[in-house]
Amino acid sequence: MRVFLSTVGTRGDVEPYLALAKGLQRAGHDVVLSSARRFAPVADAHGVPYAPTTDALLEVMDLPVAREALESLTNAAEAVRQSWRLIGVVGPIQKTLVDESWAAAQAARPDVVVYHPKAFWGPSFAAALGARAVFAPLQPFFVPTAERPVPLLPTVPIPGFNRLTYRLVGRGIAASARRYLTDWRRATGAEIPSGPVPTVHGFSRHVVPEPTDWPGWAATAGYWFLDADAPLDPALAAFLGAGPPPVYVGFGSMTGRDAGETTRTVVEAVRATGVRAVLASGWGGLAEATGDDLFTIGGAPHHALFPRCAAVVHHGGAGTTAAGLRAGRPTVVVAHFGDQPYWGRRVHALGVGPAPLLKKRLTAPQLVAAISAATTDDAMRRRAEALGKRLRAEDGVGVAVRAIEAA
Repeated sequence: MRVFLSTVGTRGDVEPYLALAKGLQRAGHDVVLSSARRFAPVADAHGVPYAPTTDALLEVMDLPVAREALESLTNAAEAVRQSWRLIGVVGPIQKTLVDESWAAAQAARPDVVVYHPKAFWGPSFAAALGARAVFAPLQPFFVPTAERPVPLLPTVPIPGFNRLTYRLVGRGIAASARRYLTDWRRATGAEIPSGPVPTVHGFSRHVVPEPTDWPGWAATAGYWFLDADAPLDPALAAFLGAGPPPVYVGFGSMTGRDAGETTRTVVEAVRATGVRAVLASGWGGLAEATGDDLFTIGGAPHHALFPRCAAVVHHGGAGTTAAGLRAGRPTVVVAHFGDQPYWGRRVHALGVGPAPLLKKRLTAPQLVAAISAATTDDAMRRRAEALGKRLRAEDGVGVAVRAIEAA
């Protein structure tokens, strides 16, 4: 088959799709992955054909207004309010993304279009090209169930409420898609299709149990990990070997408004807890810190680093959460926005980490208590190790490839 994979977002939105693309290649299919231009070198390093689109959406995240808005996105009501606030900035970028993604999809001539939730054009492009569409979300927010509401919303004991929350989210996404696809529809004469799309989720049923009332067109594959053979930096490896396993602290693609203040809070907590730490600056969420008990890095492959840590402290992105859980390490989530509080709650419910913290309210004493629990609670450590073993036994990419082939 010819498969076109379309995703939008940060590295955590791209790497799982890159892992899926490689799995499709191993199964004998031709693939093209399309996302922001800045990730093209990563795709090239893995031998995956890449169709780059604008980096503008990522650049918006560095604007002060966007940083302030993102730090407020911890519930559904605030998400709606901040979305309206940013629409003037994001709207033109979305239209550019539609145009550039459509050109890439036409060039790929796909039999199947596999798309991320933020690549809302996926089913429309598939219909216009006579291809099949497969929806591939990394969060359990889209397929209706009576067993739980959309995870961004509270549980309310009203019959029918849970399913209603998914319908509302679906209508909101559809309305947004129609707005940004208007010009594309005029140019192509294509219609926006309706009805269910085969859906394969890129997370594990051991972390998010699959509802018993999900329809036959929805399935949970397991995580899609992108592992590389690149060794750890020699200086980092030397630090790891020079003492007891450290705690990893990093916030990935999150930037925040004051990296210096966040770093001071983290260092104070680390030293009060008496542990060594690896600090990952990522996109600027943390600044550099010095000391014999600290080692600052820009980033490192999680699958190589996390197993050598005592615990992991991060923002709760879906991909970083998965990496920490697969490594079998207790996890502390310091949620910034979006789905991150949800993953923090899942970590806590599974007994493999303390209750999640919120970045905008983070204090050193809170972080001291969380790191202490993650590094001294033997029952928590054993549960984390057992969950890691189950996740390492899964073949999420293989299951997803077979689901795409079946579609």
